[in-house]
Amino acid sequence: MAVNDVSFSLNEGELLSIVGANGAGKTSVLNAIMGLVRVHSGRILFNGVDITHLEPWKRAHMGISIVPEGARPFADMSVMENLEVAAMNVAKAEAKRRMEWVFELFPRLAERKKQPAKTLSGGEKQMLAIARALVGSPRLIIMDEVSLGLMPRLVNEMFKIIEKLKQEKLTILLAEQNTKKALQVADKVCVMQNGSIVLEGKPQDLLDSEEIKKAYLGI
Repeated sequence: MAVNDVSFSLNEGELLSIVGANGAGKTSVLNAIMGLVRVHSGRILFNGVDITHLEPWKRAHMGISIVPEGARPFADMSVMENLEVAAMNVAKAEAKRRMEWVFELFPRLAERKKQPAKTLSGGEKQMLAIARALVGSPRLIIMDEVSLGLMPRLVNEMFKIIEKLKQEKLTILLAEQNTKKALQVADKVCVMQNGSIVLEGKPQDLLDSEEIKKAYLGI
Protein backbone atom coordinates (compact mmCIF):
# COMPACT_ATOMS: atom_id res chain seq x y z
CA MET A 1 0.00 0.00 0.00
CA ALA A 2 1.39 3.41 -1.01
CA VAL A 3 1.03 5.93 1.80
CA ASN A 4 1.04 9.72 1.78
CA ASP A 5 0.26 12.63 4.10
CA VAL A 6 1.48 10.56 7.06
CA SER A 7 2.91 12.68 9.84
CA PHE A 8 2.98 12.05 13.57
CA SER A 9 5.27 12.32 16.56
CA LEU A 10 5.89 9.98 19.46
CA ASN A 11 7.45 11.11 22.71
CA GLU A 12 9.62 8.94 24.94
CA GLY A 13 7.51 6.67 27.14
CA GLU A 14 4.34 7.06 25.06
CA LEU A 15 2.28 4.43 23.29
CA LEU A 16 0.83 5.49 19.95
CA SER A 17 -1.69 3.21 18.25
CA ILE A 18 -2.19 3.33 14.50
CA VAL A 19 -5.58 1.81 13.73
CA GLY A 20 -7.48 1.15 10.54
CA ALA A 21 -8.85 -1.61 8.37
CA ASN A 22 -6.69 -4.24 6.72
CA GLY A 23 -4.93 -2.58 3.76
CA ALA A 24 -5.13 0.93 5.21
CA GLY A 25 -1.32 1.30 5.09
CA LYS A 26 -0.40 0.64 8.72
CA THR A 27 2.28 -1.97 8.00
CA SER A 28 3.79 0.18 5.24
CA VAL A 29 4.32 3.00 7.74
CA LEU A 30 5.98 0.70 10.26
CA ASN A 31 8.21 -0.88 7.62
CA ALA A 32 9.27 2.58 6.44
CA ILE A 33 10.29 3.54 9.98
CA MET A 34 12.30 0.31 10.30
CA GLY A 35 13.88 0.88 6.86
CA LEU A 36 12.31 -2.18 5.25
CA VAL A 37 10.68 -0.12 2.48
CA ARG A 38 12.04 2.94 0.70
CA VAL A 39 10.73 6.41 1.49
CA HIS A 40 10.37 8.53 -1.65
CA SER A 41 9.56 11.83 0.05
CA GLY A 42 9.47 13.27 3.54
CA ARG A 43 11.74 12.50 6.50
CA ILE A 44 11.88 10.11 9.44
CA LEU A 45 13.52 11.54 12.54
CA PHE A 46 14.60 9.50 15.55
CA ASN A 47 15.88 11.41 18.59
CA GLY A 48 16.47 14.36 16.27
CA VAL A 49 18.54 12.32 13.79
CA ASP A 50 17.40 11.92 10.18
CA ILE A 51 17.25 8.16 9.60
CA THR A 52 15.22 8.29 6.37
CA HIS A 53 17.86 6.51 4.29
CA LEU A 54 19.66 4.45 6.95
CA GLU A 55 19.90 0.68 6.56
CA PRO A 56 17.62 -1.32 8.90
CA TRP A 57 20.55 -2.76 10.88
CA LYS A 58 21.81 0.74 11.65
CA ARG A 59 18.35 1.69 12.92
CA ALA A 60 18.40 -1.43 15.09
CA HIS A 61 21.78 -0.34 16.51
CA MET A 62 20.20 3.02 17.37
CA GLY A 63 17.57 1.25 19.46
CA ILE A 64 14.61 0.57 17.14
CA SER A 65 13.16 -2.95 17.37
CA ILE A 66 10.25 -4.44 15.45
CA VAL A 67 7.75 -7.18 16.23
CA PRO A 68 6.72 -8.08 12.68
CA GLU A 69 3.27 -9.17 11.59
CA GLY A 70 3.07 -12.94 11.92
CA ALA A 71 5.94 -13.09 14.48
CA ARG A 72 8.44 -14.75 12.06
CA PRO A 73 10.98 -16.26 14.47
CA PHE A 74 13.99 -18.21 13.18
CA ALA A 75 12.06 -21.47 12.82
CA ASP A 76 14.87 -24.01 13.17
CA MET A 77 16.55 -22.23 16.07
CA SER A 78 15.53 -22.78 19.68
CA VAL A 79 13.73 -20.17 21.74
CA MET A 80 16.98 -19.40 23.55
CA GLU A 81 18.96 -19.13 20.32
CA ASN A 82 16.41 -16.68 18.90
CA LEU A 83 16.87 -14.50 21.97
CA GLU A 84 20.66 -14.79 21.97
CA VAL A 85 20.84 -13.59 18.36
CA ALA A 86 18.70 -10.57 19.25
CA ALA A 87 20.96 -9.74 22.21
CA MET A 88 24.28 -9.98 20.33
CA ASN A 89 24.96 -6.24 20.49
CA VAL A 90 23.94 -5.81 24.13
CA ALA A 91 26.51 -5.85 26.94
CA LYS A 92 26.71 -9.30 28.56
CA ALA A 93 25.42 -8.27 31.99
CA GLU A 94 22.55 -6.26 30.50
CA ALA A 95 21.65 -9.10 28.12
CA LYS A 96 21.49 -11.53 31.06
CA ARG A 97 19.25 -9.14 33.00
CA ARG A 98 16.93 -8.67 30.05
CA MET A 99 16.75 -12.42 29.38
CA GLU A 100 15.63 -12.96 32.97
CA TRP A 101 13.08 -10.18 32.58
CA VAL A 102 11.51 -11.56 29.39
CA PHE A 103 11.28 -15.03 30.92
CA GLU A 104 9.39 -13.46 33.85
CA LEU A 105 7.07 -11.77 31.35
CA PHE A 106 6.63 -14.99 29.37
CA PRO A 107 6.93 -18.03 31.69
CA ARG A 108 5.87 -20.32 28.84
CA LEU A 109 8.98 -19.33 26.89
CA ALA A 110 11.11 -20.14 29.92
CA GLU A 111 9.61 -23.65 29.87
CA ARG A 112 10.41 -24.00 26.16
CA LYS A 113 13.93 -22.55 26.02
CA LYS A 114 15.35 -25.54 24.13
CA GLN A 115 12.42 -26.08 21.76
CA PRO A 116 12.77 -25.11 18.09
CA ALA A 117 10.65 -22.06 17.38
CA LYS A 118 8.75 -23.93 14.65
CA THR A 119 7.25 -26.23 17.31
CA LEU A 120 5.64 -23.37 19.25
CA SER A 121 1.95 -22.49 19.06
CA GLY A 122 0.88 -19.28 17.32
CA GLY A 123 0.55 -17.46 20.63
CA GLU A 124 3.95 -18.66 21.81
CA LYS A 125 5.57 -17.51 18.57
CA GLN A 126 4.08 -14.07 19.13
CA MET A 127 5.45 -14.07 22.67
CA LEU A 128 8.87 -14.98 21.29
CA ALA A 129 8.70 -12.18 18.73
CA ILE A 130 8.01 -9.65 21.49
CA ALA A 131 10.69 -11.13 23.76
CA ARG A 132 13.19 -11.06 20.90
CA ALA A 133 12.53 -7.35 20.36
CA LEU A 134 12.84 -6.62 24.08
CA VAL A 135 16.19 -8.30 24.73
CA GLY A 136 17.82 -5.91 22.29
CA SER A 137 17.28 -3.10 24.84
CA PRO A 138 15.16 -0.95 22.47
CA ARG A 139 14.48 2.75 22.80
CA LEU A 140 11.50 2.30 20.45
CA ILE A 141 9.57 -0.92 19.95
CA ILE A 142 7.37 -1.22 16.86
CA MET A 143 4.56 -3.79 17.02
CA ASP A 144 2.65 -4.87 13.93
CA GLU A 145 -0.71 -6.64 14.42
CA VAL A 146 0.19 -8.57 17.58
CA SER A 147 -3.35 -9.95 17.90
CA LEU A 148 -3.61 -11.22 14.33
CA GLY A 149 -4.85 -14.82 14.14
CA LEU A 150 -4.95 -15.36 17.90
CA MET A 151 -7.91 -16.66 19.87
CA PRO A 152 -9.61 -14.09 22.17
CA ARG A 153 -7.97 -15.43 25.33
CA LEU A 154 -4.51 -14.97 23.83
CA VAL A 155 -5.41 -11.53 22.48
CA ASN A 156 -6.26 -10.47 26.03
CA GLU A 157 -2.97 -11.96 27.22
CA MET A 158 -0.98 -10.02 24.60
CA PHE A 159 -2.55 -6.74 25.57
CA LYS A 160 -1.88 -7.39 29.26
CA ILE A 161 1.78 -7.72 28.28
CA ILE A 162 1.60 -4.45 26.34
CA GLU A 163 0.12 -2.79 29.43
CA LYS A 164 3.08 -4.07 31.47
CA LEU A 165 5.55 -2.73 28.91
CA LYS A 166 3.78 0.61 29.04
CA GLN A 167 4.18 0.65 32.82
CA GLU A 168 7.91 0.11 32.24
CA LYS A 169 7.84 3.43 30.31
CA LEU A 170 8.84 1.80 27.03
CA THR A 171 8.15 3.83 23.90
CA ILE A 172 5.78 1.82 21.71
CA LEU A 173 4.35 2.25 18.22
CA LEU A 174 1.51 -0.20 17.72
CA ALA A 175 -0.38 -0.91 14.50
CA GLU A 176 -3.50 -2.94 15.18
CA GLN A 177 -6.76 -4.00 13.54
CA ASN A 178 -8.36 -4.64 16.92
CA THR A 179 -9.40 -1.03 17.42
CA LYS A 180 -11.02 -1.51 20.80
CA LYS A 181 -7.91 -3.09 22.33
CA ALA A 182 -5.57 -0.61 20.64
CA LEU A 183 -7.48 2.36 22.05
CA GLN A 184 -7.52 0.88 25.55
CA VAL A 185 -3.72 0.89 25.80
CA ALA A 186 -2.89 4.02 23.76
CA ASP A 187 -1.83 7.48 24.91
CA LYS A 188 -2.71 8.78 21.46
CA VAL A 189 -4.18 7.37 18.27
CA CYS A 190 -3.82 7.85 14.52
CA VAL A 191 -6.57 6.51 12.26
CA MET A 192 -5.47 5.43 8.78
CA GLN A 193 -7.62 5.04 5.70
CA ASN A 194 -6.51 4.46 2.11
CA GLY A 195 -2.86 5.17 2.89
CA SER A 196 -3.37 8.41 4.80
CA ILE A 197 -3.95 9.51 8.37
CA VAL A 198 -7.51 10.82 8.50
CA LEU A 199 -7.80 11.43 12.25
CA GLU A 200 -5.55 11.69 15.26
CA GLY A 201 -6.01 12.51 18.91
CA LYS A 202 -6.46 11.11 22.39
CA PRO A 203 -8.37 7.82 22.53
CA GLN A 204 -11.18 9.24 24.66
CA ASP A 205 -11.65 12.22 22.34
CA LEU A 206 -12.28 9.85 19.43
CA LEU A 207 -14.52 7.59 21.49
CA ASP A 208 -16.64 10.53 22.63
CA SER A 209 -17.79 11.12 19.03
CA GLU A 210 -20.45 8.66 17.87
CA GLU A 211 -19.87 9.77 14.27
CA ILE A 212 -16.16 9.01 14.44
CA LYS A 213 -16.75 5.68 16.18
CA LYS A 214 -19.09 4.51 13.43
CA ALA A 215 -17.28 6.00 10.44
CA TYR A 216 -13.67 5.22 11.28
CA LEU A 217 -13.30 2.98 14.32
CA GLY A 218 -15.81 0.24 13.56
CA ILE A 219 -17.27 0.58 17.06
